[in-house]
Amino acid sequence: MPSAALQLPVSSQPFTGNVAPTVETFSDHDLMIAVRAGEIRRLGELFERYHRPLHGFFVRLTNQPSASEDLVQIVFQRILKYRHTYRDEGKFSAWIYHIARKVAADYFRKHASTPSPTDPADLVEHPDTGPQPSEQAAATDDVALLRTALSHLPLIHREVLVLSRLQHLEHKEVARLLDCSVGAVKVRAHRALRELRDLYFKIRKEKTS
Repeated sequence: MPSAALQLPVSSQPFTGNVAPTVETFSDHDLMIAVRAGEIRRLGELFERYHRPLHGFFVRLTNQPSASEDLVQIVFQRILKYRHTYRDEGKFSAWIYHIARKVAADYFRKHASTPSPTDPADLVEHPDTGPQPSEQAAATDDVALLRTALSHLPLIHREVLVLSRLQHLEHKEVARLLDCSVGAVKVRAHRALRELRDLYFKIRKEKTS
């Protein structure tokens, strides 16, 4: 008696030889809903997406790169702790920056001091290939001056500038975070940019004089 053969379904469509695996990409909102429902491992995907932006947010706000890494960790600890408070409306990015602002406020209360200029080497990424050393040094110096100027802005101006211009949040999201109107956000951002420009040229003049 012949042995039974495993019967596989046969497709009527011809095989093209180019079959690519389907990769499903979840939105930030979908991932956070999953975390809220108990799929804690999904928080790792959100961490991969937001680790660098949040680190940049804290560096620009505090001017302390090493402390900023710890602050990012605190943000995700709070996301895990308060995951049940996440709501279906709004954007995840606005929610996470709401938490980040509170973490930053706690940091400033704890240290109760204006952030001091940091080492430019901690703030500038040097690519493997790029400008000549002299050009790279000039660019690094400009960035360092800009960082110093940013650190001298009042916190309210520094925050609106970082959120709207550097973290690329929409004005309506920033308005919700800062509890003000969209018009007020635009005015604050404009004033902050003007003040940043004035500080930058003042610091550069003092350095070269």
